[in-house]
Amino acid sequence: MGEKATGMTNFEKGGQQGLPLFETNERDKKDAYRRRVKSIKQAVVLTGAFTFLSIWGAFGTEIKAVFSDASTVELDETAAWASSEIRPGRLSPSEAEKLFLSVPSPASALKTSKDFSDVPHLGGSPADFEQAKSILKIFQDELGISQGSKIPLFDAGSVESQSSTLGILNATAPRAWIDTYYPILNTPLERELQVIGEDGTVAWDADVEEVGDVADPAGKFAKTIGAWHGLSKAGDVTGKLVYVNYGSKEDFDELAAKGVNLTGTIAIARYGGLFRGLKVKGAQEAGAIGCVIYSDPRDDGSVTIANGYAPYPAGPARNPSSVQRGSVQFLSKYPGDPSTPGYPAYPNATREDSLNIPSIPSLPISWNNAQKLLAEIPNFDYTLDGAQSSRSIRLKNDVDVKVTPIWNTMAVIPGHVKQEIVLLGCHRDAWVLGAADPTSGTTAIVEIVKGLGTLMKKGWKPLRTLVIASWDAEEPGLIGSTEYGEDFHDFLRDHVVAYLNVDVATKGSRFQVGGSPSLGHLIRQVAIDIPHPTKANKTLWDARTDAGPLTGPKTVNLSGRSVEEIGADHYAEQLVMEEFAKPDSLNIRPLGSGSDYTVFLQRIGIASYDGGFGGTYTDPVYHYHSVYDSQRFQELYSDPGFVRHVAVSKFLGLVTLRLLQPPLLPLNTTQYALELGNYLEKVKASASKLSVEADFSGLEKAIISVQDASQELDRVKVKAVKRLEKAIKDLEKHKKHQCTHSRWAKAANWIRKLFGVHKHHEHHDSHAAPAPRFGLAAADRTLAAEDAFGKHKLPKRVRRVMKAAQAVIAINKKLSSFERGFINPEGIKDREWYRNLVVAPGKWTGEANVILRFAFKHPTLTPPPPPSFSFCPQTWVRLGYGATTFPALSEAIEIEKNATLVEYEIQRLRTQLVHLADNLQS
Repeated sequence: MGEKATGMTNFEKGGQQGLPLFETNERDKKDAYRRRVKSIKQAVVLTGAFTFLSIWGAFGTEIKAVFSDASTVELDETAAWASSEIRPGRLSPSEAEKLFLSVPSPASALKTSKDFSDVPHLGGSPADFEQAKSILKIFQDELGISQGSKIPLFDAGSVESQSSTLGILNATAPRAWIDTYYPILNTPLERELQVIGEDGTVAWDADVEEVGDVADPAGKFAKTIGAWHGLSKAGDVTGKLVYVNYGSKEDFDELAAKGVNLTGTIAIARYGGLFRGLKVKGAQEAGAIGCVIYSDPRDDGSVTIANGYAPYPAGPARNPSSVQRGSVQFLSKYPGDPSTPGYPAYPNATREDSLNIPSIPSLPISWNNAQKLLAEIPNFDYTLDGAQSSRSIRLKNDVDVKVTPIWNTMAVIPGHVKQEIVLLGCHRDAWVLGAADPTSGTTAIVEIVKGLGTLMKKGWKPLRTLVIASWDAEEPGLIGSTEYGEDFHDFLRDHVVAYLNVDVATKGSRFQVGGSPSLGHLIRQVAIDIPHPTKANKTLWDARTDAGPLTGPKTVNLSGRSVEEIGADHYAEQLVMEEFAKPDSLNIRPLGSGSDYTVFLQRIGIASYDGGFGGTYTDPVYHYHSVYDSQRFQELYSDPGFVRHVAVSKFLGLVTLRLLQPPLLPLNTTQYALELGNYLEKVKASASKLSVEADFSGLEKAIISVQDASQELDRVKVKAVKRLEKAIKDLEKHKKHQCTHSRWAKAANWIRKLFGVHKHHEHHDSHAAPAPRFGLAAADRTLAAEDAFGKHKLPKRVRRVMKAAQAVIAINKKLSSFERGFINPEGIKDREWYRNLVVAPGKWTGEANVILRFAFKHPTLTPPPPPSFSFCPQTWVRLGYGATTFPALSEAIEIEKNATLVEYEIQRLRTQLVHLADNLQS
């Protein structure tokens, strides 16, 4: 070989020759040409194989082809690819989980909680904007995002805003920005609540604001944001007062049945049982001209002043001057900006008449003020009899209504598979300080971001892309998330595989989780893998049955107790716990509405989760939407030591990682398919109790077809994973050649482009090996590669890997789109914004009123209702905890009681499920 040998490069390990630098005769030129074609072909093969192997390496051996920063490409032996020193992301999934779990800490969580609950930050306020920028900086600092001289703040609908989300598919490095939407909001002005004497003079004038107590530093902000109802109607009305209990539809129906005419009256309702906006809606439809809503200690469980506990801040009982602010939007009609239903609130949006807000004024009031008003009703004893006050009541609510900017702060961590996205979110705005709602959730998100940033500094990169959102204006009506969902509906539908929500991470002792049944097994397993925050040798999953320590002199055995003794919400919670005690229960509550998952689950059809630590009958009273939702309360009562904050951070972060990392999505469609059968049984029982004639046989067959198709998909999943494992192992055994000559750099770049692999540097770690980008369309480029090289077909082993990978990709698409199969563009009758025909918020609550009606007729918890009761026991939880399953059909039976409509909804649901089964089988 002589001098030619000096122009050739040897493999360091293999000892084989690469291409010569020069060829001197015709034969050598032909040989060189053949070797060139062969080398390019090998580069294509190995780069294409690597594209999939680096993604699917979690099945046992992690493989990496290292693309150097120089103008050469090294294609090393498979043995070297399997080295832990050069595997993709450097961390195995188990190593990533272990490192992540080491990051969240009580000290860090405590600091974040203090930082974000130190001043009132109402959605759309200047303080809220400052927090939006603070979250942006945290995203930038923790994820290694460069900070330019200008804040990435974009109006919704602008080119910059659109490209920020739509450009996620092309992102090569983490980035963050703020989207600004422009909904209609209101803020409080003058409010009055008075008792008017017989002579027309003011006999009593209430202080409608909360009274601050300096024992809690939060008390100084008691009057900073007035006590009012978000999106309430302005008005000044005078009328007689009538007690309407919880203000449920059943309460108003019962009053009507007794011949009570509420026209011209002012309704007084207690909080609990159903969403406050629907209390006002019920009063409005019954003819009332105003509504006041108060917090009743009867709903506080065992922790009351009457039971020996001092009021907060001196003790754990309710402060009688506290007021629960909150939105009175008709949430079950549609969420989001009232003036842009179904489309985003851009700055130049066309505004419509708002159909989901009240037409009568309302005010939230304290227990102190409620006692004074209720005393105006002669011989008042909480009986629902329609008795009126002897004197008139004046209610004035003046509000400032205007288009108000709100700010969603967003961040993205690009994955190898950019077409599959996990979305993680929490709202940021609060009615006042919001230490629990939502700052405990924000704290969890920040801890998760810190953990992910730590992984990235070690060279980690997720398989799938992660988008993180700090939503704004959730409190007035889930506005920030809803506007984003309406803005990017098609993008989210096509790419988001799951939405994970945290609102209140902790406000009590019991771990409560809700979500799509398809996520149930993942949620349960992760909760089992996280230690209990306060009890040794227990898991977070065990915390689902925890209760608070405060019993007082009263018994805490809730079995057999009436709703009047327990309170509506504790009563509903006890029913849920009894339901979960059943051996076949998945222990995951269905989601209705009330937080930012709504648009993703109910309108787009994305598997969703929401949860955290909630209160129980024996926990200190959480002052919901009050100035006393404070840092002091969190540290003293809700989570001493901030260990529950850390547990939720670890739990939700681990759920996120287990959705991001495995090649096969951990979504259990068969579990959901089986739940459909349970939902049908409940609907059939309701129809039977109400004597509604209906033929469910076709719907039953459709559900069985979905179950069969999903179980077949399970079998296909097992085979696909085994096939991919085998293909990878076979390829690992096959030695590869290398090409190091610089003249092939251009060809190598072309190969990268062909397979969706691009060179780039990990911006946060100069020592990390460059990681590839993976485009989902890479598998579809295989044929193009073969066409480019004519008869030089890809080797069988590589073709097998690609074919196996394509099968997994196709399965993931079916898994992630399963709940899209429940979405019907016609929506649900009278509230067409909601399009999910399988689960939705109850039309009247979500329907806790069903529980209450049963309770007042049959005042014990455990015995089944007699035959005269019109709802079956199975409906207690389904309609009593915010979610109605088979909502359009259920409402046709239980509310409309219309046989023709029932048949229509049966056929509509049957058709939907038949199409879903066909899609699973296609």
